[in-house]
Amino acid sequence: MTTSQERSREVLHLVEPRENVTDPGAESTLPVVFNLSDNNSPADVMDVLSLRPFASGEQPWSRSTRLENVRADAPLRPADARIVRVAHEKGKESVLAEGDGWTLLTNRWKSGVAYLAVSAVSDELAQEVFDTSVKDATEPPKVDESSVEMGFWHMGTHGPVRNERAITADSWDDIRSNYTAQVAEALDEVMALTREDVSGRLLLLHGPPGTGKTTALRALARAWKDWCQSDCVLDPEALFGTPSYLMEVAVGDGDDDDENRRWRLLVLEDCDELIRGEAKQSTGQGLSRLLNLTDGMLGQGRDVLVAITTNEDLAMLHPAVVRPGRCLAQIEVGRLTRAESVAWLDGADADPAEISADGATLAELAALRKGERRPENRDAPATATGFYL
Repeated sequence: MTTSQERSREVLHLVEPRENVTDPGAESTLPVVFNLSDNNSPADVMDVLSLRPFASGEQPWSRSTRLENVRADAPLRPADARIVRVAHEKGKESVLAEGDGWTLLTNRWKSGVAYLAVSAVSDELAQEVFDTSVKDATEPPKVDESSVEMGFWHMGTHGPVRNERAITADSWDDIRSNYTAQVAEALDEVMALTREDVSGRLLLLHGPPGTGKTTALRALARAWKDWCQSDCVLDPEALFGTPSYLMEVAVGDGDDDDENRRWRLLVLEDCDELIRGEAKQSTGQGLSRLLNLTDGMLGQGRDVLVAITTNEDLAMLHPAVVRPGRCLAQIEVGRLTRAESVAWLDGADADPAEISADGATLAELAALRKGERRPENRDAPATATGFYL
C-alpha cells in the first residue's frame, strides 16, 4: 500500500535514437530503450551501457568469462582501449572500455575474481579482444595442502542434507609425535593405505577423551583425499534409525561405471551407545544396520568405509563390532608415557612435575603448553567430551 508521504520511484528512460542511414545492414540495428531507477548503482548503469551495442545489433558478437586468481596488475583490456566509465564499489571495480568496433565491460573483485564481457561487430574481432584481455591475466592458484573438502550429513526438515566445506587438517608427519609409539606405528599403516589395500570396512579408534582421535581422523582425511571422500555424520543415531537416511548416505550419487570413483569414509564420532555391549537392547536396529553397511548386503558394491570413535574400553564393545575380518583397523588411542609427554613439552614454558607417572593425554599437554595447571582431581574418571582433539 502506498502512502502520500512515500517518495515515488524516479525512472530514467535511455532511448537510442534511430538515425537515417543508407547502410544496407541498418535493418539489423534495433532501437533500444533502457529503464534505470534511483535504486541502480553506477556499476548497474555500466552493465546496461555495455549491453546497448549488443542488444541493438550494432555489435552482435559476444564473448564472456569469469576468471579466478586474477593477477593484481593485470589490465584486463587491450592496450589501445578507450576507457568510457569507471565505478568503484566496496571490494569491486567496474570498467567500461571501447575500441574500434568493440565494447568491453570488466568487473573485478578484491578476492581475485573478475568477469569480462566483450561485444564486437564481428566474431573474429570479439575473439581477438577477448583473447587479448585475458592473456596472462591469471596466476596459478595457491595450493593449501592443509585444506581438505569434507561433507557433513544431517537429517533436515525435508530429508537428509549434505553440506560440504573445507576443513583444516595437519599432515600425519606433523602430528605423529602427538601419539604414543605403539599408536603412532598403527596409524602409520592406516595413513599409508590405498584403495587397493582395503581389507575390512570398519576403522575403530577407542580410548579416553582428549587423546587425539578426532585429530587423527582429520589427518586421515588429508592422507586419503586423492582416493577417498570423507563425510562426517552429525547425527549417527538418526542415520541408523532411519532407513531412508541410511540408504541416501550409503548409495550416494556416484557413477557406478566410473572406475576412478572415489571411496567414501563416513566418520561417526562418539558412538558409544551404538556399539557398546548392550547396543541391541538400547538402540534397536541401529547396530545391525551399522554392521550391514560394513560387510552385509547394504554394503555390497558400495565403496564405503566407516570410521568410529568411542571413549569406551574395547572390552565394553559389542563382540560383533570387533570380530576378526570386520575391522580395517582397531586402535586404542591412549595417553603418552611420561617420557613422551616430557619430550612433547620440550621448549615450552611448562613444569614437567605437572605430568603424572602414568603420562598425559594430548589435551592435557596442550593445556600445559598454554600455561594451564592440571586440576587437582587429575585421577578422576574421564567423561565424554565430544568433538575435542
